[in-house]
Amino acid sequence: MMKDQRRLLSVRDLQVHFSERKNGGFGKPVMINVVNGVSFDVFQGETLGLVGESGCGKTTLGRALIRLGHSVVKGKIEFDGREVSSISNRDFRSLRKEIQMIFQDPFGSLNPRLTVGQMLEEVLLVHGIAQGEGARKRIEELLNVVGLNREYYNRYPHEFSGGQRQRIGIARALAVNPKFIICDEPVSALDVSIQSQIINLLKDLQRDLGLTYLFIAHDLSVVEYISDRVAVMYLGKIVEIADSAELYANPKHPYTRALLSAIPNPEPGAKKERILLHGDMPGPLQIPSGCAFHTRCPVAMAECKHREPQLKEQGNDDTTHNTNEHLVSCLLYE
Repeated sequence: MMKDQRRLLSVRDLQVHFSERKNGGFGKPVMINVVNGVSFDVFQGETLGLVGESGCGKTTLGRALIRLGHSVVKGKIEFDGREVSSISNRDFRSLRKEIQMIFQDPFGSLNPRLTVGQMLEEVLLVHGIAQGEGARKRIEELLNVVGLNREYYNRYPHEFSGGQRQRIGIARALAVNPKFIICDEPVSALDVSIQSQIINLLKDLQRDLGLTYLFIAHDLSVVEYISDRVAVMYLGKIVEIADSAELYANPKHPYTRALLSAIPNPEPGAKKERILLHGDMPGPLQIPSGCAFHTRCPVAMAECKHREPQLKEQGNDDTTHNTNEHLVSCLLYE
């Protein structure tokens, strides 16, 4: 993504903490650091993919941006030129029209007691967008935009397939005409054939409505297809950010290389070197000192145990890709 493009979202040193009691809830409360000093930008009209293993903090980061959950959030967040990290919850409500979220579970995120029409009408009423006949007309338009028949207006969530439910979730996010949508693993619960339909729908909506996405996922093939840039996250920190084509062709961080080596090769009989990581990712209460990845890194040095690397520009080896930066957090490059 070109640097001269307009910055829509700017996050600096974002930290997200949860308070939890040990020993089955009877012990002394401790603070769990789920997101540890994350900084990144999202430019207008682009899709920034966010990838990493389960438990690395991807979803927590996305929810923190729209204040979902009971976490403690520190750091600076600017949206569309406004500093929003320090405003009150009441003032933040007006911002929800501009920032929406599509959830991973297309059934659990829908109210089973409301019809499609009632759900979408509720959104329009809360935000003062439309009511009565105007609301119904707007809802029918939304259903058409996401590829659903307007006759589905009076049906309940259990009457739909998983793909149709996710289309309803997308319609709900679009109802308030947002600028920015956080897509939290929107296709991971769907069949492969349906995944492609939803991904193509999101791309078409972005083109037609000028939307900007933060696309959270663990499927690296899906992320490569939809993203303009990709950020790789490990144990609460971003370890690499680059243009999508650049990152997949020239991964620099050892963790990114290991993730990409796990992508199946579509060529029959083609051999691909697999980089295996030993052990599991540590929990947020056992974050290693120095580089958090050094306990699993195949090329770790003695220094990695004691010094924490910073996310820095490392430049591109391939000058054919249209990108301005390739940021990496690794002592190998320092």
